[in-house]
Amino acid sequence: MLPVPPRTRSTRAPRPAKPAMPAPPGAREVFTDGACAGNPGPGGWAWALDEQHHASGAEPASTNQRMEVRAALEAVTSLEGPLVVVSDSTYVVNCFRDRWWAGWLSRGWTNSAKQPVANRDLWEPLVTRYVEREGTPDAVAFRWVKGHSGNRMNDLVDRLAVEACRRG
Repeated sequence: MLPVPPRTRSTRAPRPAKPAMPAPPGAREVFTDGACAGNPGPGGWAWALDEQHHASGAEPASTNQRMEVRAALEAVTSLEGPLVVVSDSTYVVNCFRDRWWAGWLSRGWTNSAKQPVANRDLWEPLVTRYVEREGTPDAVAFRWVKGHSGNRMNDLVDRLAVEACRRG
């Protein structure tokens, strides 16, 4: 048997972080989050501008990713004016920052692996609202925040989504 060589660190330089989407002028931040008891299982979603202005809801059978998308959809549908949707979901943020949605549209709602886009029933209205608002005074941008890292507003929407999931 041949000896296994020790692992070595990669000599590749780390990829630079992709730039965040620029915030539209005058944008309010809305924090969003989704939760699920089991995956799949009962799910909850929430958005909040602050401790007094928020909304949440539930689905009896859902997934965590579905609830993350639902939270963003509910925020963008409910709130007028320019927004920055702040989410701990790279699934949601990367869809808009990296324009995954444009590829989905050009391929007839299939992903790069030629499979149907998961949660299309939520993505389609969210993408539609995003595109309708793009380039207008009511534009929407998306920004990622690390979850469970002590961010007061991210912790609030996490709590609201978990409570909605339990009530659901």
